[in-house]
Amino acid sequence: MDSLSLAFEPLIPWIAIAAIATPVFALSAFAFWRTRRGTAMRLGALGLLALALANPVATSEEREALKSVVALIVDRSRSQDFGDRKSATDAALAELKTRFARLPQFELRIADADQSAGVDDGADTRLFSTVDALLADVPPSRVGGAILLTDGQVHDVPSKPDGVAGGAPVHALVTGKDGERDRRIRFEKAPRFGIVGKPLDMSFRVLDEGAAGQRVAVQALINGVPAGTQTALVGEETTIAITPPAAGGAVVELSVEPVEGEVTTANNRAIALVDGIRENLRVLLVSGEPHAGERTWRNLLKSDAAVDLVHFTILRPPEKQDGTPISELSLIAFPTKELFVDKIDEFDLIIFDRYQHRDVLPVLYYDNIAQYVENGGALLVAAGPEYSGDVSIARPPLLPALPAMPNGDVLEEAFYPRLTDLGQRHPVTRGLEGSAVEPPRWSRWFRQIGVDKPEGDVVMKGVGDAPLLVLDRKGKGRVGMLLSDQGWLWARGFEGGGPHVQLYRRMAHWLMQEPELEEERLTAAGRGMRLEVTRQTMAEKADPARVILPSGKTVDVPLAPAGSGLFKGALDASEIGLHQIGNGDLFTLAHVGPVNAPEFADATSTLDRIEPFAKATGGGARRLAAGLPNIVPVRAGAIAVGRDWIGLRVTGDTVLKSVDRLPLFGGLLGLALLVFALGAMWWREGR
Repeated sequence: MDSLSLAFEPLIPWIAIAAIATPVFALSAFAFWRTRRGTAMRLGALGLLALALANPVATSEEREALKSVVALIVDRSRSQDFGDRKSATDAALAELKTRFARLPQFELRIADADQSAGVDDGADTRLFSTVDALLADVPPSRVGGAILLTDGQVHDVPSKPDGVAGGAPVHALVTGKDGERDRRIRFEKAPRFGIVGKPLDMSFRVLDEGAAGQRVAVQALINGVPAGTQTALVGEETTIAITPPAAGGAVVELSVEPVEGEVTTANNRAIALVDGIRENLRVLLVSGEPHAGERTWRNLLKSDAAVDLVHFTILRPPEKQDGTPISELSLIAFPTKELFVDKIDEFDLIIFDRYQHRDVLPVLYYDNIAQYVENGGALLVAAGPEYSGDVSIARPPLLPALPAMPNGDVLEEAFYPRLTDLGQRHPVTRGLEGSAVEPPRWSRWFRQIGVDKPEGDVVMKGVGDAPLLVLDRKGKGRVGMLLSDQGWLWARGFEGGGPHVQLYRRMAHWLMQEPELEEERLTAAGRGMRLEVTRQTMAEKADPARVILPSGKTVDVPLAPAGSGLFKGALDASEIGLHQIGNGDLFTLAHVGPVNAPEFADATSTLDRIEPFAKATGGGARRLAAGLPNIVPVRAGAIAVGRDWIGLRVTGDTVLKSVDRLPLFGGLLGLALLVFALGAMWWREGR
């Protein structure tokens, strides 16, 4: 494309040319008025001189027409995998590439739009953000339009067409068929937290356009275990009570039976993640006598807002008789029957801190304590010198609940508490701050109680590798024994102190069977589309985890060491939904991807979401099942949609390829004209 133009590039300023030409032309005009001969020749010569000073330049430009840029966005979200939508999309994409290859005025840019993180961390289909990114470097005048290959489930449709695709038409070619049916279930109210053992009210709704008002059965599962069936009316909100079985995360799943001919069964299940929280833990602390370590236990337990502490200290044993009234010696009477008979089962943990048998508790009450542990209770014995003496509580009938019997030795010498090989892997002591160096980076203790043949796990050792901390299971319950009363040295900061809070709290929570501190534990969690598996074990290695995908396929995930007693593995998941993970005799569930993603909230293909917007841009929306429309180039502002065609805007923009310039009074030609004109004027004046 060539264009010719004329421009002036004056040799002297225009004002100077005007100053010279104005009086000359004024005199010439006067001469014409007086009809002086030769005036025309003088005027012509002076005009050529003025034109030469103005320096006219002829410019010839060679320009190349630019192409209009068209964005072709292919919806690759998971709802496109339903039915024959994917094959229809691929076939339409191939045909559009062929047709655009025959239209040289268009530059086709293609991009796939997958699911992305949206509001509330849900996966949604964002096509228009992909359009904006694809055309970000294109001037609006060069945008020809946009074509969307989708099922119509688009979650980022702009509210206004202004600025989208440079104001060019947007066309949607929709897969699927009219009249599709899909039954689905969704949570309406799903609290994030619930009290362990108490009903938690949740609500859900079953949606099915083809069965409004019908009754359907909805099954509830908690961590894969059936938790009852609820009848619901399609379209109406229904309430269901779910009871968190234990502290920690729980997967609540609701499922409804599929119907024949529905688009997908992927949304026939709804998932909610609930964190089970214990009500305040009730702890009974009984101190046998006032001593330095008593305050350490009390301060630690009182500082935990989740603990209700009942604490008694034996200030005056029964054998001490001096005639002083009891009302003047004791702040409160020790309610032994109420604590150890009537309400013993209400306590989550009983701690005997340097307690000694002095007939404060009847012998029968020790049997109650042993039965309490056997039935699922927790007992911690923090032993001092009295544990090796004649008043030790290590006597029948409490004997069945204790993991170690005293041998009569009280070892009074400086030593560093150290972790055993087992303790380095046990969740109670694993990774204690300061334990990774030798000697440990904490203070020494100076007294330890000797025991023989401890049962359970010895996780800490002291003088001569003698047992220092013993943890054991008794029936359904648990018992721990700390064979020293010197832990308060860590709390007081002696020689730098030590991790007393970390150790004491872990002991208490392990005894109360907190899931995070189980020796053998399998957990899994979804991080986006990545499944992370963690195996906690006392063994030195872990076999691969077996993962069952939502589709039923099975994948093995290797578990690599991630610290003492910890093994981890990960899987880049390709499916959204509930994954079943097993390792040995352990089993857990994890949801990968967004919970109840908007992508599956309605899986039927539709024109309703995108058609109003497409029409507002001058484009339209139609089913691919009706045939692929022809592509027609149109001018800006022209109609861009017809019965069997769609129009794309052609740009008028060009790019400059070359420029040729020719000064008209430059060189010999201009000089010859001026010489001729001046010579003719001189010849005429000479006559």
